[in-house]
Amino acid sequence: MQEERARAVVAALRERGVFAHVEQPGVYRFGVRVVIPDGRQAIWDTDGTAGLEAQIMRDNVLVGFVSQIPGSEDYDDAQVIEAIAAADYGTG
Repeated sequence: MQEERARAVVAALRERGVFAHVEQPGVYRFGVRVVIPDGRQAIWDTDGTAGLEAQIMRDNVLVGFVSQIPGSEDYDDAQVIEAIAAADYGTG
């Protein structure tokens, strides 16, 4: 995800009440971090693959995944925002 796109997605998610931040795991790599109320965090789209997926972390330990969403490599910003906002992170 490009930095500008990550910032736009985060801004739109925040407007929807989602506690989101720009995630930068490395140089020129960006994604979206969503804070889940139970203390976990979903890290979206930072691995450089084309599709949209997330790693679920708690205390920097991987505790789950949101599998790649079929067809998400062609999503526009509105579809990315909707997918992240509607994601089911299960229980911690």
